[in-house]
Amino acid sequence: MIGKRVLWALALVWSAGSGLAETPAHVGSAACAACHVDEAAAWTGSYHDLAWTEPGEAVLGDFGDAEFAHDGTLTRFTEEGGRYRIRVTEKDGVTTDYEVHSVAGIAPLQQYLIDVGDGALQSFDVVWDVDERRWYHLYPDQDLPPSDALHWTGPYKNWNARCAECHATAYEKAYDPRTGAYASTQAEIGVGCEACHGPGEAHAAWATTQTVDAARFPGLTETGLTIGFTAEDAETEIQQCAGCHSRREAFGDGNPVPGTPYHDAYRLSPISPGLYHPDGTIRDEVYVYGSFLQSKMYANGVRCSDCHDVHRANLRAEGNATCTQCHSPAGNPRFPTLAKAEYDTPAHHFHPEGSDGAQCKSCHMVERVYMGVDWRRDHSFRVPRPDLAAETGAPDACTDCHMDQTPEWAAAEIATRFPDSTHRGPHFSQALARGWDDPQAARGALMAVAGDAAQPGIVRASALTAAVPVADPALAARAARHLGDDDPLVRAAAVPIQRGAELPDRAARLVPLLSDPTAAVRMAAARELLGVSPQQLPSSAARALGAALGEWQQSLGNRADFPETHLVIGGAALVLRDVPSAQRAFREAVTLDPQLAQAWVMLIRLSAATGDTAGARAVAAEALARLPDDPAIRDLAAQVQ
Repeated sequence: MIGKRVLWALALVWSAGSGLAETPAHVGSAACAACHVDEAAAWTGSYHDLAWTEPGEAVLGDFGDAEFAHDGTLTRFTEEGGRYRIRVTEKDGVTTDYEVHSVAGIAPLQQYLIDVGDGALQSFDVVWDVDERRWYHLYPDQDLPPSDALHWTGPYKNWNARCAECHATAYEKAYDPRTGAYASTQAEIGVGCEACHGPGEAHAAWATTQTVDAARFPGLTETGLTIGFTAEDAETEIQQCAGCHSRREAFGDGNPVPGTPYHDAYRLSPISPGLYHPDGTIRDEVYVYGSFLQSKMYANGVRCSDCHDVHRANLRAEGNATCTQCHSPAGNPRFPTLAKAEYDTPAHHFHPEGSDGAQCKSCHMVERVYMGVDWRRDHSFRVPRPDLAAETGAPDACTDCHMDQTPEWAAAEIATRFPDSTHRGPHFSQALARGWDDPQAARGALMAVAGDAAQPGIVRASALTAAVPVADPALAARAARHLGDDDPLVRAAAVPIQRGAELPDRAARLVPLLSDPTAAVRMAAARELLGVSPQQLPSSAARALGAALGEWQQSLGNRADFPETHLVIGGAALVLRDVPSAQRAFREAVTLDPQLAQAWVMLIRLSAATGDTAGARAVAAEALARLPDDPAIRDLAAQVQ
């Protein structure tokens, strides 16, 4: 039944299934190299190969008794007998000596992982700048004492939960919320062959016998793999790369089996404040996929491997040659609608040949720095629109370089040099910028963007997401047609708006989505129907709701080591009017992250609402001890005195 038993399941760890009757075993990259000699040679030493390594020759940092002082903390790096150690004297005076467990990355920075017990690996915040050969702190402007959840020992720097799945092959986190311990495993550290091509047992057998045991391994390709890459199918490749190269919420407990559709394994973050600018250009670290989905290149079938050598993990060509393999007078027969013209010329870019300004990427792939030294480029391949800067606040590529000039100057220059450009007029960023600031005033514009079939799916979905705060019966009715959109991003984004509808309408519109072919959509629908009683639904719908809720609960259980997950669990408990479970969830949230103000606020409010004035005062005192300057907590503390 739906109710307390469902809520109880929210706190459990569930194991994710692959969808196969049996998944082939992993054989390791070394086994692949025997046949795939050229591919293995290209992969060896690549960013993927060295994404996570044992300490040893891979260590690039200065461990020759080097010291690094920052914000009252002193760190010393030493090595003896092949064992690398980090000795930390925290600002509270406590000194601890740690051994480096393993190494993350090879360039442009290298980070060191420390085993702090209970199977937990933490990523240390003093890292090695490979190019400048120096130690530096990832967060030089933040005060992060050991009591802060953002300290390197805290939950947000936990390697098992936050990083490992994209640095390993066949990773399983295996977190136990009852003990707070990890029993994480992987087939291979580093991104090996099977991370992208799937487990190799059946493929290795096929290489010998030319047959696949379909009874034991149904659903494999004709060569015994869980995924097949073909010249005709760009989407399979893109979604496989996107699993790691995207800002997303994972549903499973580790790596999905390669070939799992992206939206069955992840919920992609939309274009939203803090992550992107209103025009969709990158702001925070969003890892490519969300940008690429906005591009005309994606819409026309360009795939990752058209530009990137997937085994070497670098570009296929140097400089503008990457772009001119298609954007040239010769064009590319794969893309017949692409205009054939000369782009790599001053007549187009208006900069001296060979200069930074003459590089295609300088204008069409703005660059932002993350982790202090890691410069990454936007992959939406957009035409600069400085004419929109005043309205949207979004930056532009022109003034990225010409920092002494204004967007108005840049807009005038572009208008002069490209007088007949079609890149003028309305842009979705105008609606998003207004919607982020005042969704009520912008609701019509947001819905117009959502209904514009010419816009990329992520743009339409992001417009719907921006309208959710002002959902009401009228907006829910208008958004209902998007529940049947071809793009799962749009379908999932249209679901939360239905919370503005009356219950009969909401149920009628969302029940069909409980059987949607995409997990992200099913879970979105289940979440909005959480408080519906089974007696209010036909038996088949009640069963579908139970199954979809199970998927959602499983995904939450897989993130039980995330403080923010317990905010969601607490909210679900309140929908079900289960106050004790809500209090336990919010308490777990502040246990994992004592700075999580929203959870403290809910704990105070729930104690007060249940008549436990003394409890409310006690919680308020706890909260103030942790966050003395938080205005919401201070106001509530005053109210319960």
